[in-house]
Amino acid sequence: MSTPFVHLSMDIKGFITENRQRMLDELFDILRIPSVSADPAFAGDVRRCAEAEADSLKQAGARNVEVIKTPGHPIVFGEYLTNVDAPTVLVYGHYDVQPPDPINLWDNPAFEPVIKVTDNHPDGAIFARGSCDDKGQMFMHVKALEAMVSMGNVPCNIKFIIEGEEEVGSSHLDDFIESNKEKLSADVVLVSDTGIFANDTPSITVGLRGLSYVEVEVKGPNRDLHSGLYGGSAPNPINILAEMIASLKDEDQRITVDGFYDDVLELTSDERKAMARAPFCEESHKASIDIGAHEGESNYTPYERMSIRPTLDVNGIWGGYTGDGAKTVIASVAKAKISMRLVPHQDHETITQLFTKHFNRIAPPSVKVKVTEMHGAAPAITPTNSAAYHSAARAMKHTFGKEPIPVRSGGSIPIVASFERILGLKTVLFGFGLDSDAIHSPNEHYGVFNYFKGIETIPYFYSHFAQLHEK
Repeated sequence: MSTPFVHLSMDIKGFITENRQRMLDELFDILRIPSVSADPAFAGDVRRCAEAEADSLKQAGARNVEVIKTPGHPIVFGEYLTNVDAPTVLVYGHYDVQPPDPINLWDNPAFEPVIKVTDNHPDGAIFARGSCDDKGQMFMHVKALEAMVSMGNVPCNIKFIIEGEEEVGSSHLDDFIESNKEKLSADVVLVSDTGIFANDTPSITVGLRGLSYVEVEVKGPNRDLHSGLYGGSAPNPINILAEMIASLKDEDQRITVDGFYDDVLELTSDERKAMARAPFCEESHKASIDIGAHEGESNYTPYERMSIRPTLDVNGIWGGYTGDGAKTVIASVAKAKISMRLVPHQDHETITQLFTKHFNRIAPPSVKVKVTEMHGAAPAITPTNSAAYHSAARAMKHTFGKEPIPVRSGGSIPIVASFERILGLKTVLFGFGLDSDAIHSPNEHYGVFNYFKGIETIPYFYSHFAQLHEK
Protein backbone atom coordinates (compact mmCIF):
# COMPACT_ATOMS: atom_id res chain seq x y z
CA MET A 1 0.00 0.00 0.00
CA SER A 2 1.14 3.55 -0.62
CA THR A 3 3.06 5.36 2.06
CA PRO A 4 0.83 7.69 4.12
CA PHE A 5 1.30 11.41 3.76
CA VAL A 6 3.91 13.10 5.93
CA HIS A 7 3.52 16.79 6.77
CA LEU A 8 0.92 17.05 4.05
CA SER A 9 -0.57 20.29 5.28
CA MET A 10 2.62 22.21 4.60
CA ASP A 11 3.03 20.64 1.16
CA ILE A 12 -0.56 21.16 0.06
CA LYS A 13 -0.74 24.70 1.34
CA GLY A 14 2.57 25.43 -0.32
CA PHE A 15 1.29 24.01 -3.61
CA ILE A 16 -1.83 26.15 -3.37
CA THR A 17 0.18 29.29 -2.59
CA GLU A 18 2.56 28.70 -5.50
CA ASN A 19 -0.21 27.92 -7.98
CA ARG A 20 -3.11 29.97 -6.63
CA GLN A 21 -3.60 32.37 -9.53
CA ARG A 22 -3.08 29.67 -12.17
CA MET A 23 -5.71 27.44 -10.54
CA LEU A 24 -8.17 30.34 -10.53
CA ASP A 25 -7.40 31.19 -14.15
CA GLU A 26 -7.90 27.59 -15.26
CA LEU A 27 -11.24 27.38 -13.45
CA PHE A 28 -12.29 30.65 -15.08
CA ASP A 29 -11.55 29.15 -18.51
CA ILE A 30 -13.95 26.28 -17.74
CA LEU A 31 -16.60 28.65 -16.38
CA ARG A 32 -16.53 30.74 -19.55
CA ILE A 33 -17.90 27.83 -21.58
CA PRO A 34 -21.75 28.00 -21.61
CA SER A 35 -22.33 24.26 -21.19
CA VAL A 36 -26.13 24.47 -20.83
CA SER A 37 -27.33 20.90 -21.30
CA ALA A 38 -31.05 21.72 -21.45
CA ASP A 39 -30.83 23.91 -24.57
CA PRO A 40 -29.87 22.23 -27.88
CA ALA A 41 -28.45 25.55 -29.06
CA PHE A 42 -25.55 25.01 -26.64
CA ALA A 43 -24.73 21.44 -27.71
CA GLY A 44 -21.43 22.52 -29.27
CA ASP A 45 -20.45 24.35 -26.10
CA VAL A 46 -21.31 21.31 -23.99
CA ARG A 47 -18.99 19.20 -26.15
CA ARG A 48 -16.29 21.88 -25.92
CA CYS A 49 -16.56 21.87 -22.13
CA ALA A 50 -16.22 18.07 -22.03
CA GLU A 51 -13.01 18.33 -24.04
CA ALA A 52 -11.73 21.10 -21.73
CA GLU A 53 -12.44 18.91 -18.68
CA ALA A 54 -10.57 16.04 -20.33
CA ASP A 55 -7.58 18.30 -21.04
CA SER A 56 -7.56 19.44 -17.40
CA LEU A 57 -7.47 15.82 -16.22
CA LYS A 58 -4.54 15.05 -18.52
CA GLN A 59 -2.65 18.10 -17.31
CA ALA A 60 -3.26 17.04 -13.69
CA GLY A 61 -1.64 13.67 -14.38
CA ALA A 62 -4.64 11.43 -15.06
CA ARG A 63 -4.24 8.63 -17.58
CA ASN A 64 -6.53 6.84 -20.01
CA VAL A 65 -8.57 10.02 -20.36
CA GLU A 66 -11.53 9.70 -22.74
CA VAL A 67 -14.40 11.85 -23.98
CA ILE A 68 -17.05 9.17 -24.49
CA LYS A 69 -20.06 9.68 -26.74
CA THR A 70 -23.57 8.92 -25.47
CA PRO A 71 -26.98 9.37 -27.14
CA GLY A 72 -26.92 12.76 -25.40
CA HIS A 73 -23.97 14.78 -24.13
CA PRO A 74 -20.55 13.14 -23.68
CA ILE A 75 -19.08 11.63 -20.51
CA VAL A 76 -15.48 12.31 -19.49
CA PHE A 77 -13.49 9.47 -17.95
CA GLY A 78 -9.97 9.39 -16.56
CA GLU A 79 -8.00 7.54 -13.93
CA TYR A 80 -4.83 7.48 -11.87
CA LEU A 81 -3.96 3.95 -10.77
CA THR A 82 -1.24 4.02 -8.15
CA ASN A 83 -1.17 0.57 -6.52
CA VAL A 84 -3.11 -2.64 -7.03
CA ASP A 85 -3.32 -3.07 -3.24
CA ALA A 86 -4.66 0.44 -2.60
CA PRO A 87 -8.41 1.16 -2.44
CA THR A 88 -10.09 2.76 -5.43
CA VAL A 89 -12.19 5.94 -5.26
CA LEU A 90 -14.60 6.84 -8.05
CA VAL A 91 -14.98 10.64 -8.24
CA TYR A 92 -18.23 11.82 -9.83
CA GLY A 93 -19.14 15.33 -10.96
CA HIS A 94 -20.82 17.16 -13.82
CA TYR A 95 -19.72 19.88 -16.19
CA ASP A 96 -23.16 20.89 -17.47
CA VAL A 97 -24.95 23.87 -15.95
CA GLN A 98 -28.40 25.34 -15.55
CA PRO A 99 -29.60 27.96 -18.04
CA PRO A 100 -28.61 31.46 -16.89
CA ASP A 101 -32.16 32.83 -17.17
CA PRO A 102 -33.37 35.35 -16.17
CA ILE A 103 -30.31 37.00 -17.64
CA ASN A 104 -31.35 40.52 -16.65
CA LEU A 105 -31.03 39.64 -12.94
CA TRP A 106 -27.31 38.90 -13.16
CA ASP A 107 -25.02 41.66 -11.91
CA ASN A 108 -22.39 40.51 -14.42
CA PRO A 109 -22.70 38.23 -17.46
CA ALA A 110 -23.28 34.64 -16.34
CA PHE A 111 -20.35 33.23 -18.31
CA GLU A 112 -17.86 35.98 -17.60
CA PRO A 113 -16.58 35.05 -14.10
CA VAL A 114 -15.58 37.77 -11.67
CA ILE A 115 -14.51 37.77 -8.02
CA LYS A 116 -16.46 39.96 -5.61
CA VAL A 117 -16.53 40.22 -1.81
CA THR A 118 -19.78 39.21 -0.07
CA ASP A 119 -20.92 39.03 3.55
CA ASN A 120 -20.45 35.24 3.58
CA HIS A 121 -17.28 35.36 1.49
CA PRO A 122 -15.00 38.12 2.83
CA ASP A 123 -12.11 36.60 0.84
CA GLY A 124 -14.18 36.95 -2.33
CA ALA A 125 -16.51 34.71 -4.29
CA ILE A 126 -16.40 33.62 -7.93
CA PHE A 127 -19.61 34.80 -9.64
CA ALA A 128 -20.52 32.71 -12.70
CA ARG A 129 -22.99 30.05 -13.72
CA GLY A 130 -21.57 26.69 -12.63
CA SER A 131 -19.06 28.19 -10.20
CA CYS A 132 -20.52 26.13 -7.34
CA ASP A 133 -22.79 23.69 -9.21
CA ASP A 134 -20.68 21.89 -10.21
CA LYS A 135 -17.70 23.08 -12.20
CA GLY A 136 -15.90 24.75 -9.30
CA GLN A 137 -16.43 21.81 -6.97
CA MET A 138 -15.48 19.25 -9.62
CA PHE A 139 -12.35 21.21 -10.48
CA MET A 140 -11.22 20.96 -6.85
CA HIS A 141 -10.77 17.23 -7.39
CA VAL A 142 -8.77 17.76 -10.56
CA LYS A 143 -6.45 20.20 -8.80
CA ALA A 144 -6.18 17.94 -5.74
CA LEU A 145 -4.98 15.15 -8.02
CA GLU A 146 -2.48 17.54 -9.59
CA ALA A 147 -1.17 18.46 -6.13
CA MET A 148 -0.74 14.84 -5.08
CA VAL A 149 0.93 13.87 -8.35
CA SER A 150 3.32 16.82 -8.05
CA MET A 151 4.34 15.56 -4.59
CA GLY A 152 4.66 11.98 -5.82
CA ASN A 153 2.15 10.73 -3.28
CA VAL A 154 -1.26 9.47 -4.44
CA PRO A 155 -2.46 7.05 -1.72
CA CYS A 156 -5.52 5.68 -3.57
CA ASN A 157 -6.42 4.62 -7.06
CA ILE A 158 -8.66 7.37 -8.42
CA LYS A 159 -11.17 7.22 -11.26
CA PHE A 160 -13.12 10.18 -12.62
CA ILE A 161 -16.52 10.19 -14.28
CA ILE A 162 -17.73 13.66 -15.26
CA GLU A 163 -21.06 13.84 -17.05
CA GLY A 164 -22.82 16.49 -19.11
CA GLU A 165 -26.48 15.74 -18.34
CA GLU A 166 -26.90 16.03 -14.59
CA GLU A 167 -29.04 19.16 -14.89
CA VAL A 168 -31.44 17.35 -17.23
CA GLY A 169 -31.82 14.15 -15.27
CA SER A 170 -28.72 12.08 -16.20
CA SER A 171 -30.88 10.11 -18.61
CA HIS A 172 -27.99 8.24 -20.28
CA LEU A 173 -25.74 7.70 -17.29
CA ASP A 174 -27.38 4.54 -15.94
CA ASP A 175 -26.86 2.79 -19.28
CA PHE A 176 -23.24 3.93 -19.32
CA ILE A 177 -22.63 2.56 -15.83
CA GLU A 178 -24.35 -0.73 -16.68
CA SER A 179 -22.11 -1.10 -19.75
CA ASN A 180 -18.89 -0.15 -17.96
CA LYS A 181 -19.04 -1.90 -14.59
CA GLU A 182 -15.44 -3.07 -14.77
CA LYS A 183 -14.11 0.31 -15.92
CA LEU A 184 -15.93 1.99 -13.02
CA SER A 185 -15.21 -0.63 -10.35
CA ALA A 186 -14.24 0.99 -7.08
CA ASP A 187 -14.61 0.84 -3.30
CA VAL A 188 -16.52 4.09 -2.80
CA VAL A 189 -17.86 7.08 -4.72
CA LEU A 190 -16.78 10.61 -3.82
CA VAL A 191 -19.02 13.51 -4.87
CA SER A 192 -18.64 17.25 -4.29
CA ASP A 193 -22.02 18.57 -5.39
CA THR A 194 -23.31 19.54 -1.95
CA GLY A 195 -22.21 22.04 0.69
CA ILE A 196 -21.17 22.81 4.24
CA PHE A 197 -23.12 24.59 6.92
CA ALA A 198 -20.78 27.56 7.05
CA ASN A 199 -17.12 28.32 6.46
CA ASP A 200 -16.50 27.99 10.19
CA THR A 201 -18.88 25.00 10.58
CA PRO A 202 -17.96 22.08 8.33
CA SER A 203 -20.56 19.44 7.60
CA ILE A 204 -20.97 16.28 5.52
CA THR A 205 -24.23 15.49 3.74
CA VAL A 206 -25.53 12.04 4.69
CA GLY A 207 -28.93 12.11 3.01
CA LEU A 208 -30.50 13.36 -0.21
CA ARG A 209 -34.10 13.75 -1.24
CA GLY A 210 -35.42 12.08 -4.37
CA LEU A 211 -37.32 13.81 -7.15
CA SER A 212 -40.41 13.47 -9.28
CA TYR A 213 -40.55 16.17 -11.97
CA VAL A 214 -43.57 16.62 -14.25
CA GLU A 215 -45.02 19.06 -16.73
CA VAL A 216 -48.76 19.63 -16.65
CA GLU A 217 -50.99 21.02 -19.38
CA VAL A 218 -54.53 22.35 -19.12
CA LYS A 219 -56.29 22.82 -22.47
CA GLY A 220 -59.54 24.72 -22.91
CA PRO A 221 -60.95 26.16 -26.15
CA ASN A 222 -59.47 25.26 -29.55
CA ARG A 223 -57.90 28.74 -29.92
CA ASP A 224 -57.23 31.91 -27.95
CA LEU A 225 -60.51 33.75 -27.46
CA HIS A 226 -61.55 37.39 -27.14
CA SER A 227 -61.97 37.87 -23.37
CA GLY A 228 -64.87 40.29 -23.86
CA LEU A 229 -66.90 38.17 -26.25
CA TYR A 230 -66.22 34.86 -24.49
CA GLY A 231 -65.27 35.80 -20.91
CA GLY A 232 -67.61 34.47 -18.25
CA SER A 233 -68.59 31.43 -20.29
CA ALA A 234 -65.56 29.86 -21.90
CA PRO A 235 -63.23 27.97 -19.53
CA ASN A 236 -60.01 29.85 -18.82
CA PRO A 237 -57.13 27.33 -18.63
CA ILE A 238 -54.88 29.75 -16.72
CA ASN A 239 -57.51 30.33 -14.04
CA ILE A 240 -58.25 26.64 -13.81
CA LEU A 241 -54.60 25.63 -13.65
CA ALA A 242 -54.03 28.15 -10.84
CA GLU A 243 -57.00 26.74 -8.91
CA MET A 244 -55.80 23.16 -9.42
CA ILE A 245 -52.30 24.02 -8.24
CA ALA A 246 -53.68 25.84 -5.19
CA SER A 247 -55.61 22.71 -4.22
CA LEU A 248 -52.48 20.55 -4.16
CA LYS A 249 -51.79 21.68 -0.57
CA ASP A 250 -54.19 22.03 2.35
CA GLU A 251 -54.34 24.73 5.03
CA ASP A 252 -51.57 22.97 6.97
CA GLN A 253 -49.33 22.95 3.86
CA ARG A 254 -49.62 19.18 3.51
CA ILE A 255 -49.73 17.79 -0.01
CA THR A 256 -53.22 16.57 -0.92
CA VAL A 257 -52.24 13.93 -3.49
CA ASP A 258 -53.85 10.68 -2.35
CA GLY A 259 -51.24 8.25 -1.00
CA PHE A 260 -48.41 10.79 -1.18
CA TYR A 261 -47.23 10.23 2.42
CA ASP A 262 -47.86 6.48 2.62
CA ASP A 263 -44.19 5.46 2.40
CA VAL A 264 -42.54 8.47 4.02
CA LEU A 265 -39.79 7.54 6.50
CA GLU A 266 -40.58 9.35 9.72
CA LEU A 267 -37.65 10.27 11.94
CA THR A 268 -37.69 9.35 15.60
CA SER A 269 -37.74 12.02 18.28
CA ASP A 270 -34.09 11.26 19.05
CA GLU A 271 -33.15 11.70 15.40
CA ARG A 272 -34.98 15.02 15.28
CA LYS A 273 -33.22 16.13 18.47
CA ALA A 274 -29.87 15.25 16.89
CA MET A 275 -30.78 17.33 13.81
CA ALA A 276 -31.68 20.24 16.06
CA ARG A 277 -28.06 20.49 17.19
CA ALA A 278 -27.13 21.89 13.79
CA PRO A 279 -26.47 25.66 14.06
CA PHE A 280 -29.46 26.72 11.95
CA CYS A 281 -30.74 30.23 12.70
CA GLU A 282 -34.24 30.87 11.37
CA GLU A 283 -33.88 34.65 11.48
CA SER A 284 -30.57 34.62 9.63
CA HIS A 285 -31.97 32.22 7.06
CA LYS A 286 -34.97 34.48 6.44
CA ALA A 287 -32.70 37.47 6.09
CA SER A 288 -30.38 35.64 3.68
CA ILE A 289 -33.19 35.14 1.14
CA ASP A 290 -35.14 38.27 2.11
CA ILE A 291 -38.44 36.69 3.18
CA GLY A 292 -40.83 37.71 5.93
CA ALA A 293 -41.63 34.22 7.18
CA HIS A 294 -41.04 30.55 6.46
CA GLU A 295 -43.78 28.33 5.05
CA GLY A 296 -44.43 24.60 5.23
CA GLU A 297 -45.84 21.88 7.45
CA SER A 298 -46.72 23.32 10.83
CA ASN A 299 -45.39 20.39 12.89
CA TYR A 300 -41.84 20.70 11.52
CA THR A 301 -39.11 23.28 11.79
CA PRO A 302 -37.92 25.15 8.67
CA TYR A 303 -34.69 23.14 8.73
CA GLU A 304 -36.65 19.86 8.82
CA ARG A 305 -38.97 21.01 6.03
CA MET A 306 -35.94 21.61 3.81
CA SER A 307 -34.30 18.26 4.47
CA ILE A 308 -36.37 15.38 5.86
CA ARG A 309 -39.85 16.20 4.54
CA PRO A 310 -41.26 15.78 1.03
CA THR A 311 -42.30 18.85 -0.94
CA LEU A 312 -44.29 19.97 -3.96
CA ASP A 313 -43.33 23.16 -5.78
CA VAL A 314 -44.26 24.87 -9.02
CA ASN A 315 -41.05 25.62 -10.90
CA GLY A 316 -42.58 27.48 -13.81
CA ILE A 317 -46.01 28.48 -15.11
CA TRP A 318 -47.05 30.04 -18.37
CA GLY A 319 -49.89 30.70 -20.77
CA GLY A 320 -51.63 33.50 -22.58
CA TYR A 321 -50.17 36.89 -23.39
CA THR A 322 -47.13 38.12 -21.45
CA GLY A 323 -45.74 40.78 -23.78
CA ASP A 324 -45.83 44.55 -23.45
CA GLY A 325 -49.15 46.33 -23.25
CA ALA A 326 -52.56 44.66 -23.15
CA LYS A 327 -54.00 41.83 -25.18
CA THR A 328 -57.43 40.75 -24.02
CA VAL A 329 -57.47 37.02 -24.65
CA ILE A 330 -58.51 33.85 -22.92
CA ALA A 331 -55.63 31.47 -23.58
CA SER A 332 -56.25 28.12 -25.18
CA VAL A 333 -53.58 26.38 -23.10
CA ALA A 334 -51.80 26.85 -19.78
CA LYS A 335 -48.81 24.84 -18.58
CA ALA A 336 -46.67 24.42 -15.49
CA LYS A 337 -43.62 22.49 -14.37
CA ILE A 338 -43.90 20.87 -10.96
CA SER A 339 -41.23 19.17 -8.85
CA MET A 340 -41.78 16.93 -5.85
CA ARG A 341 -38.84 16.28 -3.55
CA LEU A 342 -39.04 12.86 -1.94
CA VAL A 343 -37.65 11.32 1.23
CA PRO A 344 -36.42 7.77 1.95
CA HIS A 345 -38.85 4.97 1.10
CA GLN A 346 -40.78 7.12 -1.39
CA ASP A 347 -40.49 5.77 -4.95
CA HIS A 348 -40.41 8.47 -7.61
CA GLU A 349 -42.25 6.37 -10.21
CA THR A 350 -45.04 5.62 -7.74
CA ILE A 351 -45.31 9.29 -6.76
CA THR A 352 -45.50 10.34 -10.42
CA GLN A 353 -48.34 7.86 -10.98
CA LEU A 354 -50.18 9.07 -7.87
CA PHE A 355 -49.81 12.70 -8.93
CA THR A 356 -51.01 11.97 -12.48
CA LYS A 357 -54.09 10.18 -11.20
CA HIS A 358 -54.83 12.97 -8.73
CA PHE A 359 -54.33 15.78 -11.24
CA ASN A 360 -56.66 14.16 -13.73
CA ARG A 361 -59.26 13.57 -11.03
CA ILE A 362 -59.40 17.21 -9.84
CA ALA A 363 -59.69 18.69 -13.36
CA PRO A 364 -63.14 20.15 -14.16
CA PRO A 365 -65.00 18.67 -17.17
CA SER A 366 -64.56 21.91 -19.14
CA VAL A 367 -60.86 21.24 -19.85
CA LYS A 368 -58.50 18.49 -20.89
CA VAL A 369 -55.34 17.85 -18.89
CA LYS A 370 -52.09 16.07 -19.59
CA VAL A 371 -49.25 15.13 -17.23
CA THR A 372 -45.84 14.43 -18.76
CA GLU A 373 -43.09 12.82 -16.69
CA MET A 374 -39.83 14.74 -17.16
CA HIS A 375 -37.37 12.92 -14.89
CA GLY A 376 -37.02 11.39 -11.43
CA ALA A 377 -34.52 10.32 -8.82
CA ALA A 378 -34.48 8.03 -5.83
CA PRO A 379 -33.73 9.33 -2.32
CA ALA A 380 -30.45 8.25 -0.76
CA ILE A 381 -28.98 7.77 2.72
CA THR A 382 -25.23 7.37 3.23
CA PRO A 383 -23.83 5.54 6.28
CA THR A 384 -21.88 7.40 8.96
CA ASN A 385 -20.16 4.29 10.31
CA SER A 386 -18.05 3.53 7.21
CA ALA A 387 -14.32 3.96 6.62
CA ALA A 388 -15.13 6.41 3.84
CA TYR A 389 -17.27 8.64 6.05
CA HIS A 390 -14.68 8.60 8.84
CA SER A 391 -11.99 9.46 6.28
CA ALA A 392 -13.98 12.47 5.13
CA ALA A 393 -14.68 13.56 8.70
CA ARG A 394 -10.99 13.30 9.69
CA ALA A 395 -9.96 15.22 6.58
CA MET A 396 -12.33 18.07 7.40
CA LYS A 397 -11.33 18.11 11.04
CA HIS A 398 -7.69 18.51 9.99
CA THR A 399 -8.24 21.40 7.60
CA PHE A 400 -11.14 23.17 9.35
CA GLY A 401 -10.06 22.43 12.92
CA LYS A 402 -13.56 21.15 13.79
CA GLU A 403 -15.49 17.92 13.62
CA PRO A 404 -17.96 18.11 10.72
CA ILE A 405 -21.69 17.80 11.44
CA PRO A 406 -23.62 15.09 9.55
CA VAL A 407 -26.59 16.74 7.82
CA ARG A 408 -29.34 15.84 5.36
CA SER A 409 -29.75 17.86 2.19
CA GLY A 410 -32.99 18.83 0.55
CA GLY A 411 -31.51 18.45 -2.92
CA SER A 412 -31.33 15.47 -5.24
CA ILE A 413 -28.39 13.83 -6.97
CA PRO A 414 -29.98 11.02 -9.01
CA ILE A 415 -26.77 9.19 -9.71
CA VAL A 416 -26.12 8.41 -6.02
CA ALA A 417 -28.90 5.82 -5.98
CA SER A 418 -27.71 4.48 -9.35
CA PHE A 419 -24.16 3.92 -8.09
CA GLU A 420 -25.53 1.83 -5.23
CA ARG A 421 -28.02 -0.09 -7.36
CA ILE A 422 -25.73 -0.87 -10.30
CA LEU A 423 -22.23 -0.92 -8.78
CA GLY A 424 -23.08 -1.68 -5.15
CA LEU A 425 -21.17 1.43 -4.03
CA LYS A 426 -21.97 3.87 -1.27
CA THR A 427 -21.29 7.56 -1.81
CA VAL A 428 -19.60 10.17 0.35
CA LEU A 429 -21.06 13.62 -0.31
CA PHE A 430 -18.06 15.85 0.21
CA GLY A 431 -19.22 19.30 -0.89
CA PHE A 432 -17.85 22.72 0.10
CA GLY A 433 -20.49 25.19 -1.12
CA LEU A 434 -22.81 27.32 0.99
CA ASP A 435 -26.62 27.50 0.84
CA SER A 436 -26.24 31.21 0.07
CA ASP A 437 -24.26 30.54 -3.13
CA ALA A 438 -27.40 30.94 -5.29
CA ILE A 439 -27.03 27.76 -7.34
CA HIS A 440 -29.66 27.55 -10.13
CA SER A 441 -30.29 31.28 -9.63
CA PRO A 442 -28.91 34.52 -11.03
CA ASN A 443 -25.60 35.53 -9.47
CA GLU A 444 -24.53 32.00 -8.61
CA HIS A 445 -21.17 32.12 -6.86
CA TYR A 446 -18.57 30.03 -5.05
CA GLY A 447 -16.21 31.22 -2.35
CA VAL A 448 -12.52 31.51 -3.16
CA PHE A 449 -11.93 30.19 0.38
CA ASN A 450 -14.18 27.19 -0.33
CA TYR A 451 -12.50 26.39 -3.63
CA PHE A 452 -9.02 26.26 -2.13
CA LYS A 453 -10.22 24.63 1.10
CA GLY A 454 -11.59 21.79 -1.00
CA ILE A 455 -8.29 21.39 -2.84
CA GLU A 456 -6.53 21.32 0.54
CA THR A 457 -8.94 18.84 2.15
CA ILE A 458 -9.51 16.24 -0.57
CA PRO A 459 -5.96 14.77 -0.42
CA TYR A 460 -6.47 14.11 3.29
CA PHE A 461 -9.53 12.04 2.44
CA TYR A 462 -7.41 9.80 0.24
CA SER A 463 -4.69 9.56 2.88
CA HIS A 464 -7.12 8.46 5.60
CA PHE A 465 -9.09 6.17 3.31
CA ALA A 466 -5.93 4.35 2.26
CA GLN A 467 -5.26 3.62 5.93
CA LEU A 468 -8.81 2.89 7.15
CA HIS A 469 -10.16 0.88 4.25
CA GLU A 470 -9.91 -2.89 4.46
CA LYS A 471 -9.78 -4.76 1.19
